[in-house]
This record gives sequence, C-alpha cells and structure tokens, in this order.
Amino acid sequence: MTSQLWNFLTTDIREIVSVETITEETDAVAAVLDLANVLQEQGKQVKQLAPLVSRISTLLDVLNSPLGEIVGAGLPFVSIGAKLLAFYLEKTQKQPTLEQCVAIASQVAYLESFQEFLKNEHLLNRISKTPVSQPVQQQIKQLEQLELDEKDAETAVVCFHESKLAAAFGRVLSARLENAGLEKQQAECLTQRVAWNTSRYIMEAWAESPEAFKHLGQPSFSEWRAERETYQSIDHYLTEQIAAKPLERVFRENFTFGDLYVPLKAKPIDKNGDVEESAEPFNLETWAREMLLDPDKQDRVLFIQGGPGRGKSVFCRMFADWVRQHLHPIWTPILIRLRDIPKLQPSFRETLRDAVNADFASDEGWLTNRNTRYLFLLDGFDELLMEGRTSGGLEEFLRQVGQFQQDACQGKDLGHRVLVSGRTLALHGIEWQMPDNLERVRIEVMDWEIQQQWLEKWAVQVGREKTSAFEQFLQDDRCPQRVRELGREPLLLYLLAAMHRDGQLQVEEFEGANGTGAKIKIYKQFLDWVLAKQRPEWLQHKLTEQDTEDLHHILSEAGLCVIQSGGELASVKAIESRLKGDEEAKALLEEAQKRLGENPLRNALAAFYLQKGTTEGSVEFAHKSFGEFLCAQRLKESLQDWTVSGQKRKRFYIPEEQLHGEIYDLLGYGPLTPEIVEYLMGLLVANQEFRPVALFERLQDFYLRWCDGEFIDAPPENLPQKKMRQLRDLDVELGQRQVDIYAGLNVAILLLELHRYARQSDKLKEKIAFYPCGELNAEGELKDRTQLFRIMSYSCCIGAVGFLDTVGQFLTGADLKGAILGGAILRGANLGGANLGGAILRGANLRGADLRGANLSDTILSGANLSHADLRGANLRGANLSRANLSEAILSDANLCGTDLSRAILTSAILSDEFFGDIRWDENANWEDVCGLETAVNVPQGLKQQFWARSTQQTSS
Repeated sequence: MTSQLWNFLTTDIREIVSVETITEETDAVAAVLDLANVLQEQGKQVKQLAPLVSRISTLLDVLNSPLGEIVGAGLPFVSIGAKLLAFYLEKTQKQPTLEQCVAIASQVAYLESFQEFLKNEHLLNRISKTPVSQPVQQQIKQLEQLELDEKDAETAVVCFHESKLAAAFGRVLSARLENAGLEKQQAECLTQRVAWNTSRYIMEAWAESPEAFKHLGQPSFSEWRAERETYQSIDHYLTEQIAAKPLERVFRENFTFGDLYVPLKAKPIDKNGDVEESAEPFNLETWAREMLLDPDKQDRVLFIQGGPGRGKSVFCRMFADWVRQHLHPIWTPILIRLRDIPKLQPSFRETLRDAVNADFASDEGWLTNRNTRYLFLLDGFDELLMEGRTSGGLEEFLRQVGQFQQDACQGKDLGHRVLVSGRTLALHGIEWQMPDNLERVRIEVMDWEIQQQWLEKWAVQVGREKTSAFEQFLQDDRCPQRVRELGREPLLLYLLAAMHRDGQLQVEEFEGANGTGAKIKIYKQFLDWVLAKQRPEWLQHKLTEQDTEDLHHILSEAGLCVIQSGGELASVKAIESRLKGDEEAKALLEEAQKRLGENPLRNALAAFYLQKGTTEGSVEFAHKSFGEFLCAQRLKESLQDWTVSGQKRKRFYIPEEQLHGEIYDLLGYGPLTPEIVEYLMGLLVANQEFRPVALFERLQDFYLRWCDGEFIDAPPENLPQKKMRQLRDLDVELGQRQVDIYAGLNVAILLLELHRYARQSDKLKEKIAFYPCGELNAEGELKDRTQLFRIMSYSCCIGAVGFLDTVGQFLTGADLKGAILGGAILRGANLGGANLGGAILRGANLRGADLRGANLSDTILSGANLSHADLRGANLRGANLSRANLSEAILSDANLCGTDLSRAILTSAILSDEFFGDIRWDENANWEDVCGLETAVNVPQGLKQQFWARSTQQTSS
C-alpha cells in the first residue's frame, strides 16, 4: 500500500473537500500558523480546518515564503503533526497506516529540524528575505505527488537521512537555499545537517501521537525517552566539552584561546614518514575540512604531527568547535586527550567507551546507532601512559585506530572518522609500522603572514603600541636568528610577547644564544616573570632572593613529580612528599599558611601554570613543555651536586651510597624523553660549574655496577625496592625490576649524551668514551662481547623491546664495536654515525633503522632485516650482508667495497640520489644471486653494465 504526503487527508476525510473553501489568498506560513491555531483551539471543527488543509500542497509549502518568516512565526511543527494525526483518527475512526503516519511526522520533523538551524543569526541574515523563484516553487509543489510505500516509511523511521523522503526533501531544500543565496556546497551541507537532525523530531512526533502509532509496533514511549536522553546528552556534551574550549582563558590571562587563535599551515608526509619539503604549505583547517567531506577519503585517518608548542592541541579544540557549529550532526565532534585515558583496552571501541565520559557513550550500541556519527579527535598520541609507550602500546594503538577507520568506512561502525595529533618524536622507530590509511601532515612554524595575523589579534588585547614595540624586538639585529625562529611557534610566541609586554624581556639577554640555549633562556625568564609578575596574593610581600630560589625548587620538584607520575599529572601528596626534607621550602610554605590559613602548596602550584588535574587531588601543567623543562632543571641540580668536591680525603661531597640512592630516586621511574634530555644537556653545558669528566666517571661507575646486577641483587631493602615502594605509595605501578631497568637505561642515556658531547672537543674525547657494551681490556677490545645483548634481554621486563623503546633514540654516534648482537631487535633505532665495526648482528632486526654515516665495516649482518633502513654514507666495507633483506633501504653513497651481498634482497632499494651520489663498490664485492636488483631505484650505470656482462656470459656458457 502507498500513501501520498498530504492528499490522503482530503481523500479519506470527505468532509474536507465538501466544505466551501475560503477565497482570499493566504501565504503558506500564515496558512500553517492558522492551521496550528485551529488545531489547538477548534480541532474538531472541520469547517475551520478544511480551507487551511486544502490551501497547501504539503507542509513544506512554507519554504515558498521568505525564510525569515518561518522563524518569526515560531511555528510548532511537531505539535501540528501530532494534532493532525489525532484529527485524522477521530474523523475516520480508523488507525492511520504506517505510511500515513510517516507522511505527516516526516514533514513536521524535517521542518522543525530546519527551523532549528534557521535560528543561526548569521545564516538568517544572509537568506531571510530572498523571495522564492518560480522553478523552486514548482519543485516544492511537486512534493504532493510523492508516494510512500511501507518499506520507504520503515526506512524513514529507522534512519531518516538514508530514506527516500530525505532525498526528496533535500533536493527541494537545497534548491531553495541556493535560490536564497547560499553556494551549492554550503546548501548541500546544510541540507545534510537538517536530514541528520530530523530523526530526533520524528521521535518527538511519535511521542506526542501515541494513539495514532500504538497499533504499528513502533518504538514505545520508554524507547523514545531513551533516544531523547541520548540526544540531550550529546547536546550537553557539545555545550560543556566542545563549545566551552575556545572560551577558556590562555593560562592566567583575561583573554581566551579563541581570541588569539590563527589557522596554521602544514605540509604532507609520505608513506615513509618523510615530510615533502618541496610541497607548498597549505591551510591546516582547510585540509581537515576537505578530508572530512571528501567521499573518496572516508577510509583515511587524519594524522597531524608536530613539535612541542606548535599548536596541535589548540587546533584540535578549535576544529572540534568548528565541526560542532558547521557540521553537527553529520559528524558530532568528540575531543579526547589521550593523557586522560586510564588504560589502553584490547580494542579501540573499548578504549573509546572508557575515554568518553558522557551518558550517550554508556549504551552498548552507541557506535552502531545509524542516526549518530562521530568525529573522534584524539589529541596527544605521545602522551599515552608510560606503560603504553614502553610496551609497544603506541604501535598497537595506531594499528587499532587504522583498523577502526577502515571498518567504519565499510559500514561496520557507520562512517565515524578519526583525527589524531601528537609530537613527531614519539613516532621515532615505528614509522614502518604505521597503518597504511593515515593521511599524515606536519604542522609548520608560522610564516610571516600567519605571525602578522597573530600579532593583529595580540594588538586587540594589549594595544597597538606594545605590539609594535614587540615587533621591533623581533626585528632587532641583536635578536638572534634562533629567537626569531622560536617566535614562529605559537606557544613561545605567546611567552615572548607576554614577557615583553610586562617589561621582562630585553634583547641584550639573548646575544650569542644558540638553538637549545635560546629556548632555555626563554623558559628561565618565563619562570622569573611568573615569580615577579604573576604571583598570587599570598606572595605579594617583597620576596627575598632565598624565597625566589625556594619557589624555583618547589616548581622543579613539581615538574619531576609530574614526569615521574607518567608525564601528565601528579598528586599534591607526591609533591608534598618530595618537599619534606627541604627545610627552606617548608619554612616558606608554613609562613604562607599562617597568612592564608589554607593549603599553601596548592596555592603556590596554582599560580605557576599548574591546574587542577583530571584526578582528584592532582595537578598538571597547562602545557607539557613546562613540566619537561622543570624536570630537566631538577635533574641538572642533582647532576651538578654529584660532582661537587668533598673535603679532606673525600673526592666528592656526596658519597657513593647516597649517589646511588639519588640515581634511583630521580631516574628509576620510566624513560627519559628526548625533550627532557635536550633541556638537561643545554642547562648543564651553559653552567660554569659543569664538570663533565667527573660526572661521566661517577655515572659510568654506577652503570658498570648496574650491569653486574649489584643493586637488584642486594638484600632487602635495596634501592630498586625502596623506589618501587615510594612510587606505589603515589599510585604509580612499577615493579622492582622495572625500576632497576629504568635507572640503568636512563644512566646509559646520560652517558651516551656525554660521549656525544665529548666528541666535539679533542681534550674531552680523550677522557670521555662510553662503551654501552661494557669495559675494554688492555688491547682495546671488549671484555664481554655479549653484555649489551644481556642488558637488552633483561630490559624485556619493561616491554618486548624495552631497550629499544627507551634507549633507541639516543644511540647516535654510539660506540658498539665488536658487540655480539645476533638476533637483536633494533628496528627504527637511531644509529646514525654509530661505530658497529666488527659487531655480530646476524639475523638482527634493523628495519627502518637510521644508519646514516655509521661504521659497519667487517660487521656480520648475514640474514639481518635492513628493509627501509637509511644507510646513506654508511661504511659497509668488508661487511657480510649475505641473505640480508635490504628491500626499500637507502644505500646512496654507501661503501660496499669487499662487501658480501650474495643472495641479498635489494627489491626497490635506492642505490643513488642527486644529493649523496652513487653507492661505491669494487671487484671484491660479492653480488652473486642478488635478488630484486631489477626493481632497485637509480642503479649506477657501471653496476648495470657489470650485471649485463655477467648475464651475457652465463647465457653464452
């Protein structure tokens, strides 16, 4: 059985067509408004109702009126539909069919949905007064001929935006909106939003007409109520969690993130993880919008990476709100800080359930509801919990995300999309494991145009005069180039501008500062600025030099606690615990407590860009970089103290036993990050009291003892056990072995950094030489060639590749000569410039490793996996690469003289490029039975001729 949208009323209720109609003309909005009034006041009087029903072809006739009149009239569409169905039921004394019910309910729901979007003041101003054209009037009139069968009606009830009605109504509405002045794409987008939003109002029409629908077996009142609560929960989430984000204040300022936000630019990243530097930068917001709307890109994960302070998190906030304003409910934005996820679950769906703290996500079917579709913005993949970072969690998480997006595209999860952001360095070593369906971009530093846009917004907040003075600071010839470059990063641009506004920034202070040094100076001055200008009421008394130093110490301990607690937040209890032994800090806080009468530590922390954490009784830094810098500063203080000379016969002021305890206390918590190490080395090198040789000797002594298991094997209570208990008291779950491993590996990282630093000085490199594989004998050879392999095996206690995940990024220039590392997993390791001469790496996994300029002479690499490895400029003279997998490896300028390449796989390997040149080989290189050379890229002409000659000779014989 079929039903027309409107004519069934006049067909089934004969009284309507028999009544004498009104002759005067009335526009559609007025007719429908009168219809509403009659239904409300005299619903049983056919004489008053009949002319109005007869005068319109469908309720969508209101679209023929100026659109502003619809909003102005405030038409109660859902109520009209409910009363029409009740009127039909009473007059015909028969239940309406499903098709008839849907014919009325769909019209009123669609118009109610459209009216909601029309309330947008900006949109209404653009389209409110435009009269409708004759062709569009005809399209609207033709809707009365539209017929529905039972299947069409069922689809409209279950999922309106997929229905025949949505398509028909959409063609009319889109044409009307274009007629009113919207561009085609804008009109189509708004039409889609109206269609997606219609289902919630169909449910309301259902609820208001229970008598008309009860015989159809359609959703009960309880089901409708549950659905309505879902929509209300989503509305509440969007208001509280999305719309509010751009309105949050920038740190302790009076202006918001929205007040300063400017769109950034990005460049694409290829499948190998390399930025396409020659590509023209594009607007990041525009790219994200196009990716979201492109029908051919629905299987792609939007993947945004960049360095700290580049604006990733702010972009996620702002883009989520843009989606809320311009695309919801086609996509409903869900913003998730990955640092807030308590634990990665076995599946991404389970992880999402834990991460989205809202009622609508508590239902089992929230991801399979065809009337809701989500855009998940996952901010900070580098901030996944420590456990995840050290046990392959990031790789597994990204794999899950990639699979989820593919499933969603194929309909299993109904079209959801995922956007992920985070720091580039967190991806080091796992590039080759990234899912194939990531559409990756890197946020670029601000160019001149974007910086000027930001400064214009800054001028609105602080005034043109101060902004001009700040611009002069950046353009001053004495301002180092590196500081100007840092001023192109959003976070540091703000810090520089704010300190300059408050008179705390002088160009002379940066003269001669290098890259890391300039950034450290900015952070140092930022701290001083906070203490001088941003301190709270209880510190408004004149601070003495000692007070300032104590406050610095409080902040440093807070930074260390945040990092040791996982890098995101720390309990106030943990910070208080670390300050117990500090008499000066304790005295300062006690004095403050007398004046204020409440917890002084909480007030101190709140003043210094720490904010209430997501866990009760915890705090977190407003930006992760602050915690990392302060942690590095705290480590620097101790490393410096460890080299202070002692009195009388003591060589050092801090004795050996105390030193070992402090190492476990400071470093036995998790992996040192590249950012912390960079700050730490910069702080040490800039300090006049830096004694690298003494520091190296003390750390190396600890490392060698640690390698022998001296600390973990000591009777209880030993140092690893003590640190484990301290962490567990603070709800950080690490076992005794994990504490021991992190302490040893972090010391190894510091020794590697000192080794690399010493290579820059002829004087120092004679005194500082670190061998991760252990001590050398009198002949300059390793005493124990298997020691490093045993360390790597022991490190599996923190994850299958614990050593790699912790130390792998710091092996640049490492001396690993002669080590036996057969079968070792070093995939993605940063071994550029490392010395692996004579090492045994038979069957090792070096996939994706950075081996640029490394010494691999006489190294045994037979059967090793070197696919995707970067071997540009590497010395492979005399190495054994038989049966090695070199597919897609980069070998430009590599030295292969005397190298055994028999049966090696060279499929798609790059043997030359315009920057580094060709591989080098001689007559002693063994190319017997090499596989895949025909697919290799840029094979040197001489090598082609050599193989052509050999092939000809074999054919002749």
